[in-house]
Amino acid sequence: MKIERTPAPRAARQAAAAYARDVQAAPPAAAVEDVATASVLGIPDSEFTPRVRHAIMGLMTAVDSLRRELSDTRKRLDEVEKTADQDGLLPLLNHRAFVRELTRYIAFTGHYNTPASLIYFDLNHMKQVNDTFGHAAGDAVLKHFSEVLQAHVRDSDSVGRLGGDEFGVLLSHAGQDQALKKADVLAEALRHRPVQWNGNEITVSFAYGAFEPKAGDDAGIAMARAEEAMYV
Repeated sequence: MKIERTPAPRAARQAAAAYARDVQAAPPAAAVEDVATASVLGIPDSEFTPRVRHAIMGLMTAVDSLRRELSDTRKRLDEVEKTADQDGLLPLLNHRAFVRELTRYIAFTGHYNTPASLIYFDLNHMKQVNDTFGHAAGDAVLKHFSEVLQAHVRDSDSVGRLGGDEFGVLLSHAGQDQALKKADVLAEALRHRPVQWNGNEITVSFAYGAFEPKAGDDAGIAMARAEEAMYV
């Protein structure tokens, strides 16, 4: 049995107009209006009934909700990744993330023939600081040390905490000689900014060395060579 549908142009135009007003009021207006306009153009007036309009509005609401959920998920993933790479105490790369970046720097050296260097810092007598002033003072020394290092490197460089009182600085586009000069600059900055703690000036000595890894070097070997240079 064939059922004939009686066209109702005026009613359809009124429904379309009401739908357009609803779309303009719904956030985000620009995205909904664009899709709604395309939908209206793709549906004959005779079929654009209130039921169809409500169905389309429901779909648009669902799509908008999914977009917000996707955006929130991406933000949470970024936060998780940042937390996983950051040291538990200091705003620096942790050991795992630093080794990953060092591996990447070494790979760039081989692929693009661009030098990179590693500076290794080791603070001395931190146990004495903790025993004399307390562990909170020791943490303050570590934070101060990390802040000075970060303040004197480029955005393209990386700073990480390799251990309890050991730090690493990755210098992009820097060979051995440039790394040694930069290490001296960092050392001077650290010497001229002792830590102030509860009215006490805490001066901590340190040792440092630099090493330029070559293409194909292992990250662990590069760190060992930089540590050896520090002892020398």
